Amino acid sequence: MKQLGISIYPEHSTPEKDKAYIKMASQYGFRRIFTCLLSVDGNKEEIMNRFKEIIHFANDLGMQVILDVAPPVLRKLNVSYDDLSFFHELGAYGIRLDLGFTGHEEAAMTCNPYGLKIEINMSQGTRYVDQILSCQPNRDNLWGCHNFYPHRYSGLSYDFFVKCSQQFKDLGIRTAAFVNSHSATFGPWPVMEGLCTLEMHRELPIDVQAKHLFATGLIDDVIIANAYASEEELKALSQVDREVITFHVELSEDITDLERKIVLEETHFYRGDVSDYLIRSTRSRVKYKAESFPPHNTVDMKKGDLLIDNELYGQYKGELQIALQPMKNSGKTNVVGKIVDDEVFLLKYLKPWSKFKFAVKE
Repeated sequence: MKQLGISIYPEHSTPEKDKAYIKMASQYGFRRIFTCLLSVDGNKEEIMNRFKEIIHFANDLGMQVILDVAPPVLRKLNVSYDDLSFFHELGAYGIRLDLGFTGHEEAAMTCNPYGLKIEINMSQGTRYVDQILSCQPNRDNLWGCHNFYPHRYSGLSYDFFVKCSQQFKDLGIRTAAFVNSHSATFGPWPVMEGLCTLEMHRELPIDVQAKHLFATGLIDDVIIANAYASEEELKALSQVDREVITFHVELSEDITDLERKIVLEETHFYRGDVSDYLIRSTRSRVKYKAESFPPHNTVDMKKGDLLIDNELYGQYKGELQIALQPMKNSGKTNVVGKIVDDEVFLLKYLKPWSKFKFAVKE
């Protein structure tokens, strides 16, 4: 099951604030928590005191807390790769290795007696994961998670993201990536110009970032990297359909009640005989064959426009379409709305026969 997550940074906050945030996220169905030991000062006892209470609070709400570490952090804490009891005592669900070992150690870590998940860095573009697999890990405990990038323009390019993610997906390893809250004010490091995996996401609404990651088919879990996201953002993410792309739309002022019903209430699918110009959803023309579709708003069409053929188009009357490029309107097609500008790029993730939905943004 695909999951949503948040991040907390106890060294920059208070237990009370973290607990309130965790509780609110839990109420909106979030199940994962990322937190970072890379940026934390203190010895083993101090870290235990700082993190144990908040982790157990999260566990009581059914959350899964994963701690970001690296070999230098483990050495500093005097924790060996073959004895992860410290993290078990903390209450962690798993640990993420921002930097790794040789592959042998990671494989051994996945066989820990506590069932801790060992999450490895997906943003490297190397054959590191193959080396781990060659050492016979417990694959059920091996996960992958991308980096996030606080420096503007330093986030992953889309093509590199796909290359890295596809490698893990092809191996059947659970994957995760980060999105950026525009209400959050801090992360683990002093520099914070947003916090996301993909650079193209930095200025997009948080729900559009998540829609995109799920739409790629490459990411299982989406985690908000910075803290604290607003309740509005948590709610928006909780409403993202993780399996079917739902486009936010703006409807034309003169849309009819029947056309509105077709757009917002009917099940749509991408007809399999693909066109360069249109995505066609044809079920409505059959269901509403006997209804009237008078011509209105027959303006020329732009990419992302929602179209319903009117009664001048004969047997096509009532068919819903999405414009894929600018087209002249013969007067036979009603332009009943459009996909919001931020989401038009998601059209390329629709595949023939895939389902899709529309919703008016609240």
